[in-house]
Amino acid sequence: MFQSLQPLPPDPILGLSATFKADSNPEKVDLGIGVYKDEHGNTPIMKAVKLAEESLLKSQTTKSYVGPTGAIGYNETIARMVLGDTLLDSLGKRRLTIQTPGGCGGLRLAADFIAKANADTTIWVSNPTWANHKPLLGSAGLKFNQYPYYDYLTHSLDFEGMLACLKQVPEGDLVLLHGCCHNPSGADLNPEQWLQVRDAAIEKKFTVFIDLAYQGMGTGLEEDVYGVRLLAESLPELIVVSSCSKNFGLYRERTGAVTLICESAKSCATSSTLLAAAARANYSMPPDHGAAIVQLIMNTPDLREIWDDELNEVRNRINRLRSLFVQRLRAASIEQDFSFIENEKGMFSFLGVNENQIKVLIEKYSIYLVNSSRINIASINDSNIDYLISSLKEVLDS
Repeated sequence: MFQSLQPLPPDPILGLSATFKADSNPEKVDLGIGVYKDEHGNTPIMKAVKLAEESLLKSQTTKSYVGPTGAIGYNETIARMVLGDTLLDSLGKRRLTIQTPGGCGGLRLAADFIAKANADTTIWVSNPTWANHKPLLGSAGLKFNQYPYYDYLTHSLDFEGMLACLKQVPEGDLVLLHGCCHNPSGADLNPEQWLQVRDAAIEKKFTVFIDLAYQGMGTGLEEDVYGVRLLAESLPELIVVSSCSKNFGLYRERTGAVTLICESAKSCATSSTLLAAAARANYSMPPDHGAAIVQLIMNTPDLREIWDDELNEVRNRINRLRSLFVQRLRAASIEQDFSFIENEKGMFSFLGVNENQIKVLIEKYSIYLVNSSRINIASINDSNIDYLISSLKEVLDS
């Protein structure tokens, strides 16, 4: 049976990472990897996480299952972090949150739920969007369309085109939005634009589906969920998938959640059974370790304070790097304007170079980035920025 199988092409980002690792150039730079890197090129374990783990190791008395929907305390902790105290209390039984194996697990679970609710629906995704959105959601059999989002010529959000398209979305379809720190562009909606998206959703009666993978990595823990909370208090239904991979550094612990806002408490109770069944069918029980860490940190004042400080440091470093990178490019007398990078949020931005230039950067200079020119700003540090700037100048000036 297996002899009939045909190999699939390698994942472009994972394949790039493998090529980078095999490169012997001591000055090589990996701008493609999608995880946070500190000044030394490491993805560190947060101090608050280490302390929470030590406490858990001493206090846990069992490794029994937590159930298909996860730990109740974790679910409530995530709901409060995403929605805030006032909104969470006002939503009452119209809201439910369940633990998932990372944001990816949350997206797949949401896709199964959507397929049960309306198998004929279409999910509208931004152009561009995260490369794994379509594989994860499409694996449940859902159809896709796209709305304009990023203007590659002006290096800015094409909100006029986006809004015009959203006003044509049929009733019953879903619109997938990035809650903050848009991946891959870094171009986010501002508060006024979120208001206009809300009004379009109310007018056209489409359902909003938010991927919130980077809360706290853009402007602030509260500021980054402005759009989520606006829509949660305004719309009859909302789906939010959130992740703790980035803001807690819990990448390998696969810690995420799905939060639903439903039109009524009855609808919410029904939805809960469908999500639980989907979880049971997909992976049976979610992993506990990461969720237990998050729950302990967020509910222990001393640990919460340490984590807040660490998250602020990560966010501020990324924002400083954006400014520094633009300043250094300008100081190198590179004619191309990169000022847009300074105004974007989160770890990612498009560098705005073409595929031939990307090929030269990889093959001649060992500077690795994907063909879209998306780069991870957090991969830049004091030890590689000079080489990166000089290499870019040579490529762009040639």
